[in-house]
Amino acid sequence: MTASAGEHSEVMTPELVAVVVSIIDSVPHVLVSSHSAEGDLLRLPSGPLQTGHRSMQAGLRSWVEQQTGYQLGYVEQLYTFADPDRTGAGGRVISVSYLGLTRARPQHGRWVSWYDLFPWEDQRTQSEIVDADLSPALHAWAAQGDSDEEITERRQRCDVDFGLGDHAWVPDLVLQRYELLYEAGLVPESAHYQSRELRTGEQMAFDHRRIVATGVARLRAKSQYRPVVFELMPEEFTLGQLQLVVEGITGQNAHKQNFRRFISQQKLVEETGATTRETGGRPARLFRFRPEVHVERHLAGTHVPVVKSR
Repeated sequence: MTASAGEHSEVMTPELVAVVVSIIDSVPHVLVSSHSAEGDLLRLPSGPLQTGHRSMQAGLRSWVEQQTGYQLGYVEQLYTFADPDRTGAGGRVISVSYLGLTRARPQHGRWVSWYDLFPWEDQRTQSEIVDADLSPALHAWAAQGDSDEEITERRQRCDVDFGLGDHAWVPDLVLQRYELLYEAGLVPESAHYQSRELRTGEQMAFDHRRIVATGVARLRAKSQYRPVVFELMPEEFTLGQLQLVVEGITGQNAHKQNFRRFISQQKLVEETGATTRETGGRPARLFRFRPEVHVERHLAGTHVPVVKSR
């Protein structure tokens, strides 16, 4: 369709943004750009789609390598962000984000723990942040609603998203929790933020922390129905190491016996015949993922049983 007189056709060049996740010391980490000056806010590897890029994914890989020195492996499209003024620079910027999973060694690139970004998401060790810091601040915000209906709606959102009252903590609601804190002005990225002594994690540039929250939520949700954890594990591992990684991703503790029974019943792994003493104590048997896991990648029923922490 040709624009009529007086009308202007604007073509926006999309920005490509990478959420690359790796496991370092059993803790999920996110790759950040090393091109920022010291003292700048953390930002994800990103850059505009250029005419020389044969595809958006190729452009993404190019920007990640330029800004971090890391060559992407597994990658999938995550989400497209196009909210007005989402970068704080005015106008509209369209960002196409991708989720990448890697077994990169910690010395390759610059990494930040996703629990440094979202400390409340680690319900194994940081659940008190919700009770001591966030719950009072959120309920104070809810009480500022303009009507009884709005106050009730805000209070319900706080309770459901953060597992308060009779509601259970749902690991997948990472994005909803961050966006609620943003709306309530409790994170520094928010335009309504008022500095206060709350443990709300490390700030990122633009809306990159929101994009990371989307990636964390996607990875947690995918772990419910397919064994994506194998993309993050070394070729050989102990069942204890596997459990620690699963707990790191979900932010919840798993029952040891139930976890091992589940892994055995699902036939996800097989013994290699070798052992290791790296874990201390008696030699631990080494396992690897079965070939079928690598081939199919869509096995049903791979939700790992966890111990409820709230």
